[in-house]
Amino acid sequence: MSLSTRSPRRPSPLIALACGAVIVTIAMGIRQGFGLFMRPIELELGVGRESFGLAMAVQNLIFGLAQPFVGALADRYGAGRVAASGGLLYALGLVLAAFASSALGLTLTLGFLLGLAMAGVTFVVVLGAVVRLMPPERRGAAAGIVTAGGSVGQFLLVPATQIAVDGLGWRGALLAAAALAALMTPLAIGIVRPAATSVPMSSAIGDLSFGAALRQASTHRGYWLLNAGFFVCGFHIAFVSTHLPAFLADAGLDPGVGARALALVGLFNIFGSYAFGVAADRLRKKYVLSWIYAGRALVMALFLAFPVTPLSATLFACVMGFLWLGTVPLTSGLVGQIFGVRYLSTLFGIVFMSHQVGAFFGAWGAGFIFARTGSYDMAWTLSIGIALLAGLLNLPIRDVPLARRASPA
Repeated sequence: MSLSTRSPRRPSPLIALACGAVIVTIAMGIRQGFGLFMRPIELELGVGRESFGLAMAVQNLIFGLAQPFVGALADRYGAGRVAASGGLLYALGLVLAAFASSALGLTLTLGFLLGLAMAGVTFVVVLGAVVRLMPPERRGAAAGIVTAGGSVGQFLLVPATQIAVDGLGWRGALLAAAALAALMTPLAIGIVRPAATSVPMSSAIGDLSFGAALRQASTHRGYWLLNAGFFVCGFHIAFVSTHLPAFLADAGLDPGVGARALALVGLFNIFGSYAFGVAADRLRKKYVLSWIYAGRALVMALFLAFPVTPLSATLFACVMGFLWLGTVPLTSGLVGQIFGVRYLSTLFGIVFMSHQVGAFFGAWGAGFIFARTGSYDMAWTLSIGIALLAGLLNLPIRDVPLARRASPA
């Protein structure tokens, strides 16, 4: 089948990079502040931590389960349309959450609707759009910049969320966040691109059909190891972002310390995401991933070994922040390196689904453990153990591109 001689206009890589980074900044910045709503909602509605954690867990689970399908839509019809729809749904979910009066209402809005919306406005869709426009030697850095956008949002919007909650109440803060989320829809124009089926792509499996590409990935051991490692990453992110403010408050610290800690996680992940994105272009990605997971285990162990103080919380947030989302450019980079970029949104979407299943257990499981034991100690211990396991799982990944392995000597 021949392609049309009239090629669709391709967007500027720099414009796509800028718009994509801002979309992720808004989407992730709002999301990372949801833990600040736990205590006010608990006091007003009587919704306990386990129930609130379940709403966050449902959000993460839906985010993950929808991701491969949303990624496939982006691969076929273009990321711009998917992101614009996701921005509208994100704003709607926040508006409805502001009028929730029960745990069920929070689960349906902050959980289901927000989870579905985020699948369209975060890493899988946006990275798939931006990375395709970049030369191979700059894809890691570009992915790092987009990933860092989520941390910029966390650094800027988490403190703003705390101010909004203090000044407007938790309902007013959600409405203000909805107005900001609506801006993602016009920004999606910047990542509008031709669908993959209408633009020739050079990639390791670029000449394969969609089904054949999925079969290639399903028989690749390294692909499943990436899924397992990213499950652990999701557990860590959801556990810390959802429960760290409450953990610090339980230790007798001011609520502002929790907000500051989440903001510092975002600030230092700006540097970490970019640094690990550059590392993805220069070093063996699987080894850097193993180092990140081992580093997380060490940081959490040291945090628990000393008394919880404002200083220890600050140091933990800074170091954990540097390791926070550096896994994203490395993991997506490995998927693109092995399988090519034509179906990157779909294949990375499946890996990201594993991440969000892990996030489900990180958000809900930690709340479940707290409800049963009155402490987060078991959740921290579990986090350290699986971090060490993830570091080992990344080592045997065979990261040779399939095209090179298939080519004759």
